[in-house]
Amino acid sequence: MTYTAEKPQTAASADELRARIPGWGADLDPADRPSGGRREVPGIETGAHWHFPDRQPEAWPRERSVEHLMLPPVFGTSCPPRGLSGAMRKLAYRRWSEGRAAHWLLLLAADRVDAVESHLRSFASARPDNPVTQTGVRAEFTHDGLGSRRGRGRPDVNHHWMDPLVVAGPWILAAVAGRRAVRKIAGRS
Repeated sequence: MTYTAEKPQTAASADELRARIPGWGADLDPADRPSGGRREVPGIETGAHWHFPDRQPEAWPRERSVEHLMLPPVFGTSCPPRGLSGAMRKLAYRRWSEGRAAHWLLLLAADRVDAVESHLRSFASARPDNPVTQTGVRAEFTHDGLGSRRGRGRPDVNHHWMDPLVVAGPWILAAVAGRRAVRKIAGRS
């Protein structure tokens, strides 16, 4: 019975495995490991001058898994959460454990929302996104894209039929929605 004293032995012991499988457990003894002789040898300097490294300043409340009591000493700051996608990411970290599907699904959704936010921000800049050149469509014609797929047995060829839909679909939907919005606004005035 599980969790009781009568629980049967479900796994073989280390000695049984070693007798049955040649080489099993060869690295169980730290002295037999290649790094074993170099560990904790006096006189070998690691360069570490701390027991716990200095903590990186937290410029904003970073997202942190609910499983961890504190942030690691060093963490990334290149992509600060912002907008709706940032709020979704913070909610995913604040509310659900990393073991829950809801955590990861919300992070995936936040990534897609971030992509839309980035496209919208690009339209407000001097260099808006160009889906033709930035998605590699031009390379299909200039670098023999079709020839690189044909007759080579590449497994990724199976999903190529849907790539134009995935890449161009959101742009087309956004253009249609934008056109309808403009026409609706123009019709009111």
